[in-house]
Amino acid sequence: MLNVAVLVSGGGTNLQAILDSEAKGQNPHGKVKLVVSSKQGVYALERAEKAGVATAVICRKDCTSQQEFDKKLLEVLKNNQIHVVVLAGFLSILGEEVIKAYPNRILNVHPSLIPSFCGAGFYGLKVHQAALEKGVKVTGATVHFVNEICDGGAIIAQKAVDVLEGDTPETLQKRVMEQAEWELLPAALAKVCKELDV
Repeated sequence: MLNVAVLVSGGGTNLQAILDSEAKGQNPHGKVKLVVSSKQGVYALERAEKAGVATAVICRKDCTSQQEFDKKLLEVLKNNQIHVVVLAGFLSILGEEVIKAYPNRILNVHPSLIPSFCGAGFYGLKVHQAALEKGVKVTGATVHFVNEICDGGAIIAQKAVDVLEGDTPETLQKRVMEQAEWELLPAALAKVCKELDV
């Protein structure tokens, strides 16, 4: 059984999808042991506490450098014997030290079909705004491994979602979350845990 840490910065809807999937027995090889937030007082921390999961807060702005942030994060991950890390709306960048400590063990969910609308500056509603401005008919979500390149790691899974006439960034974001992210991320995590749990 692998210990999983979920890194969050906001409401934690993807965290909830993972916790719900776990409660249904859909990840027999992994268990969320820790939720780390980059901000105090976010709803994701409440979700973790309701599920009986340990929490920690590491604010990037309280650290003097990327190295200090990475060191604090690694310390918390190691103290909790974490094997797999999931970025679920985590808005702080992970440094080289963290990425090297967890090769092919850090998953991220991105709200587009990579390689479209990804890389530096593409996060949250900005991704959906860009998709609408481009006039694409299909978007979706991607779960990928994290490496040193922003949104550049190997793709684990993707799911397409139709763009509808009259969509706004907000309506598109909601549909991508409901139809793709909340299904894709727990399933990809279960797949990775199964492959690593040998």
